[in-house]
Amino acid sequence: MDAHALSNGMVWLSIPTAADIDAITECCQHPSIGEWVTIPVPYTRDNAQTFIDDIVRPGWAGHSPTWALRLYQDGPVVGMIGLGERDESAAEIGYWLAPSARSRGLMTQAVNMVCDYGFRPNGLALERISWRAFVGNYPSAAVARRAGFHYEGLSRLGSLQRGRRRDHWLAARLSTDPSGPALDWPAEFDRALQSARESR
Repeated sequence: MDAHALSNGMVWLSIPTAADIDAITECCQHPSIGEWVTIPVPYTRDNAQTFIDDIVRPGWAGHSPTWALRLYQDGPVVGMIGLGERDESAAEIGYWLAPSARSRGLMTQAVNMVCDYGFRPNGLALERISWRAFVGNYPSAAVARRAGFHYEGLSRLGSLQRGRRRDHWLAARLSTDPSGPALDWPAEFDRALQSARESR
């Protein structure tokens, strides 16, 4: 699959390269990324190199693209987003964002662009894009909800992170789902969102 950059004029998504290794390493030092993402902790420059060599390059060679999120076309990496192939018509989305770039709607825009590309017949022609996050990761859930993912439930000890099993939430967006926020999430997510707003 050819590397395909995406942009809406406010967010730029492009293939991460070896030139991004230092920026990726720096971003992944933040505890809030290690808490919710299945990256090594501590995260080293060698880990970033392995990510480029063993995840990004093979992913684009197959059907599991990864994009670096940038604030301008040639800017440094401030986040990462990708689609992991589940089968020929389904993928799972994953993403992280550096603290300095949060609370600006950037990741929601990125998720929408990636989903649009994933569903397009001339993109990946997917029928389903799933999302999961460890229980407690309300910011990731808020992004998924705003991007039209419908809540599907809780998987008890359904994920493994650095040797420890953890519960995770499940949601998905289908190619036939209308655009815009999904309204069918449990009330606990509304309460978490309100609490986050009040704490600012």
